Amino acid sequence: MKVILAGFNVDTEALKEYKEKDMILTPESISAAYARISRSPKPVDRLRQEARKEVERARRSNRKIIFEMGHHSVAEHAVFNFDVIGISRRAVEELEKFRLCSYTEKSQRYVTLKGDFVIPEELKGATFIDEYIGMINLQSVLYKKLFKKIRQYNFRIFPGLVKESKGRRCLENLAKEDARYVLPLATQTQVGTTINARNLELMMRRCASHPLSEMNVLGKKFFGLAKKIAPSIILFYSADEYDQKTYPGLQIYAESLPLKGNDSRKGRDVTLLYATPAADSKILASLLFKSTDKDYTYCEKAVKRMSKRARRELFKKACQHMELYDAALREFEFSQLTYSLTVSAACFGQLKRHRIATITCQEYDPSLGYTVPESVREVGEVQEFSKVMRQTERVYRKIKKKFPSVSDYILTNAHHKRVLLSLNLRELYHISRLREDPTAQWDIRDKVHKMSTLARKAIPITSQLLGGKTNYAQMYHDLFGRPPKVTEVPELG
Repeated sequence: MKVILAGFNVDTEALKEYKEKDMILTPESISAAYARISRSPKPVDRLRQEARKEVERARRSNRKIIFEMGHHSVAEHAVFNFDVIGISRRAVEELEKFRLCSYTEKSQRYVTLKGDFVIPEELKGATFIDEYIGMINLQSVLYKKLFKKIRQYNFRIFPGLVKESKGRRCLENLAKEDARYVLPLATQTQVGTTINARNLELMMRRCASHPLSEMNVLGKKFFGLAKKIAPSIILFYSADEYDQKTYPGLQIYAESLPLKGNDSRKGRDVTLLYATPAADSKILASLLFKSTDKDYTYCEKAVKRMSKRARRELFKKACQHMELYDAALREFEFSQLTYSLTVSAACFGQLKRHRIATITCQEYDPSLGYTVPESVREVGEVQEFSKVMRQTERVYRKIKKKFPSVSDYILTNAHHKRVLLSLNLRELYHISRLREDPTAQWDIRDKVHKMSTLARKAIPITSQLLGGKTNYAQMYHDLFGRPPKVTEVPELG
């Protein structure tokens, strides 16, 4: 794994002065200046100037404010950019759990993979290391075979697209998208990430406490790079018992409980467990609350007295100027939906990006099955695909007996795990607009479509515009009897 500090924010005046004077370029001066805004009468540009000139004093101030006074938010003004190269798909799932950071990851849907993979430190020297490597090589061989056959199949059934470079590239990407289901979570990838210092410190602490060696190494690399640039705002980075022992302790306790009854391993892939009671009324009442001088209780009673038609009109008023790129109003957050999902690793790779939602996962579990892309059936490779899945699961079981924390590395993008997902209707609108679109990957598109269908039954009025961005104009027309003003993405310039 290679981690490069690609950039960090600095005071623009420091950049101007850097060539003329012996300036220290660090984001700490901005943190120190902004920390003083609340208690100093001086203009903020003057505070920045003082912090630039006296970096050591600024650092002492940061440590005092963060450590002694507990104002960790000042560290959020320092921002770092990292290139993370050669990290495994398995470790990326852990990295991208930190919701207040930004990530852009190499897509297995658009990049042809060459078979690079991570060997966990825990497995080096193990008796079955050759079996681990051999299994990944088998997966890679089938990936190349599937990519070739699915690409040829796509070219054959869409001859018109083959004539254009854009169409040909689209068909090749669809082949990559489906062939990757046989690849392991050990597959190497790369990520560009932007993190403020407060979240970076938390990430370092969690990495240090993590059971995977790969995450320990990632945290150390982050620390080594950031500490040189901003030592005063990276303070609590060591492993602690809360992060190390809480979930393992809960697991041990759960195993001691007399849990009875049947546990269906292969139930429905999308189940709505909970929806806020009378969610439509709560959202509509909050819209009235925002738009009047009445208290919420009065607004809620007023909505209950409304006819169904009047409620629908209130919803339409809230959405009449909405375009396909607009977020639903904040009042749509006064509703909650909780889903139980069973998803493939490929699908979870898309789902995990929606970090504003609350996502709780179990480990990958081969007993929950695996997803076979329809194109694999079309090219007659289901038998070979299933054979590789069975071989993969045999190696997985061997690893799990001795090294349970790293057994997931050998599992594939096709294998399943359970996810508990909780989100408000506003966030579901965002996910639906992006993931229900015909341009979205088919696996997550299917799951989100089922989520939206269930949401419409539970919240029938305020969920009427759920759907992908490509279909937005038609949905809007169905509701309002006219198209929205913007029906497509405008041209540049």
